[in-house]
Amino acid sequence: MRASMAVQCAGLAVQSSYTALANSQGTLEERLARWLLMAHDRIEGDQLLLTHEFLALMLGTRRAGVTTAIGHYEEKGLIETARGAITLLDRQGLEECAKGLYGEPEAEFERLFGASR
Repeated sequence: MRASMAVQCAGLAVQSSYTALANSQGTLEERLARWLLMAHDRIEGDQLLLTHEFLALMLGTRRAGVTTAIGHYEEKGLIETARGAITLLDRQGLEECAKGLYGEPEAEFERLFGASR
């Protein structure tokens, strides 16, 4: 049981560290890409039922900034939006937009706990 708790704590520490790094060093677009990817990891399919208002709250920014960033991702063909929904079209492209803020903790989580998707 002690080993299991240690593994859980290690996974949480890595994720927490990257969240702090993303929040302090990442641009809004990088943080948005990371957040969309993390949400996508936890669902079946490619459609996220999220509003711009909710994303703004999660990212600690104004809704207008989220709308602008989402527009950039739409122009690049990475996502598609409809009222209250975002569909991921190019996951690899979003990973590139996250610029290192996504991937390392997910790889460590997979190493510790096995494949998540």
